[in-house]
Amino acid sequence: MRKNVGYFEGTDATLLTDLVCSGYDTVPISNGVDNHGLHVRIINNENKIDVLIGYVHKIYASDEAIHTGGVTYQDVFHVCNTFDIPLLLEVHDDLQEQARDLFTDIPDVVDFVDPDAMLVRIQEILEVDE
Repeated sequence: MRKNVGYFEGTDATLLTDLVCSGYDTVPISNGVDNHGLHVRIINNENKIDVLIGYVHKIYASDEAIHTGGVTYQDVFHVCNTFDIPLLLEVHDDLQEQARDLFTDIPDVVDFVDPDAMLVRIQEILEVDE
């Protein structure tokens, strides 16, 4: 059975094509604002993805920018932590410290990955489970 890589809108198309050509399926995931695919809050054991990827700005917004009932990064972290889904946030190495500082209580399932290392990192995660 092919593994599923969930991705937020804007994820690099070349990366997604490489994943599909490597034998993995890709599933669009919505952050609740962009309506890009499966809403992140309804991921569960029945529709679980194997890894979730995206850019920091797709899950981070200041408290003032979150609308009532809007998805917060804590919501995304909770889903990924509850269902043991690795969350890879793409950010250049030289900005990773600043990216980490945007968040509190980052669970172990979250990793900040340089764009040049994303494909290899995703494959490492998915191959461990095979």
